[in-house]
Amino acid sequence: MNKSRDYDIVLFGATGFTGRLTAEYLAGHGGERLRWALAGRNSEKLEQLRQDLTSVAGANPPAVLHADVDDEASIRALAGSTRVVISTVGPYIEYGEPLVHACADLGTDYVDLTGEPEFVDRMWLRYHDSARASGARIVHCCGFDSIPHDLGCWFTVQQLPQDVPLKVQGFVRAGGAISGGTLHSAVTAFSRLPKYISVQRQRRAEEGWPVDRRIGSVRHGLRFIDALGTWALPMPTIDPQIVRRSAAAIDRYGPDFRYGHFLQIKRIGTVAGLVAATGAVVAGSQLEMTRKRLLALRASGDGPSEAQRAKGWFKITFLGEGGGHHVRCEVSGGDPGYGETSKMLSESALCLAFDRLPRSAGVITPVQAMGNNLIERLRHRGIGFRVVDAT
Repeated sequence: MNKSRDYDIVLFGATGFTGRLTAEYLAGHGGERLRWALAGRNSEKLEQLRQDLTSVAGANPPAVLHADVDDEASIRALAGSTRVVISTVGPYIEYGEPLVHACADLGTDYVDLTGEPEFVDRMWLRYHDSARASGARIVHCCGFDSIPHDLGCWFTVQQLPQDVPLKVQGFVRAGGAISGGTLHSAVTAFSRLPKYISVQRQRRAEEGWPVDRRIGSVRHGLRFIDALGTWALPMPTIDPQIVRRSAAAIDRYGPDFRYGHFLQIKRIGTVAGLVAATGAVVAGSQLEMTRKRLLALRASGDGPSEAQRAKGWFKITFLGEGGGHHVRCEVSGGDPGYGETSKMLSESALCLAFDRLPRSAGVITPVQAMGNNLIERLRHRGIGFRVVDAT
C-alpha cells in the first residue's frame, strides 16, 4: 500500500525524549532500504538530530520535514508523503488528533505510544469509519502500553485449545524511571476523567460486541497468587481494554473469553503507599493549582539517563486456562518505558511498512494489525516471548 510515496516511515516529534530514542533505533535497525524522515516544528533541532544520527545511520540518513499540529496543511503534507507515520507527540489528547485525522483521510498507516484511553476512544469515534474506507491502519498503544500485554495475551491464547472458553490473567512486574512526557500525559488524562467516562460510554454504545461470543473481565481485588508467590492488585491501565478489543475482533480467543490485568507486589505493606500515592496524583490532577505543581515536577522533554535506563526491566506473566489445559507464559525485556518502548514503536512501524500482514483497516489494536509478525520481530530484537509451563 502507498508504495509510490516518498517515504516508508516518517517520525513526527523526533526531537522529544522518546522521539529521539526512536530515531536512534530506526537509524541503527531500519536497514538500508528504509526511506525515512524526521518531522516536527523546529527545523534547527531536527537538522541537528539528523547530523547526530549520521554516524549511526551511515549511508541511509533521514530527511527532515517541517510539520506543526497547528498548521493543517503541513500535517496533511506529512501524512501524504509516507506509508507509515510514527507519532511521539503527547499528551495526545492535546496534540494527537490532527495527524490521526490526516492519516485516516489519506490512507496512511499510523502508530503511536499513547496510553490515554480518552484519546483512543475519541479517535475511534471520529475516524474509524474513514480509516476503514481509506485502508489506513490506525494503531494506538504501540509502546509498553500496550504491546507486551496485547501480544503476550495473544501468544498465550495460541497455546490453549480452540473453540472453548478461555481465561487469561496478566501479572506485571517492572522497574524503571519515568520521563516528563509520561508524567504530563498521565496528569492530563487524570484531569479529564469525567470527559473520558462520557466518551467511553459513547464508544460502547456505538461499537458493540460480538453477538455470538462473550468477552469479559476477570474481576478480583487484592489477593495472594500462590503460583507466583506474590500479591496481585488490579491494574487499571488501558492495557486490558486493548486486550479485550483484540479478543472481540478475533475468533481464536474462543466463544467465551475473559481477561484480568494485575500488578505484582512482593510485600503487602507497599500496597497502602502505592494506592495513596496514586490517589494523590489523581486528586491533585483535578485542580489547576495542584495540577501545575505536578506538571512542574519534570519538564516534558526530560527523561531518565542512559545509566538509569540500563537498569530498567519488565516481566509480565500470563496464566491461561481453558478446555482442561493450563499454560504459563512470560513476556520480558529491558527498560520498559523508553528503551523497549522505542523498539516496540519502531518495529511496529517497520512491520506495517514491510511485512505481509492480514488485511485490516480502521482504528485497530496491535494484535489485529500485526499479530504474530510483530511477535517475531520483537523476539529477534531481544524481547522474550516464551512458554514457561503447560499442562
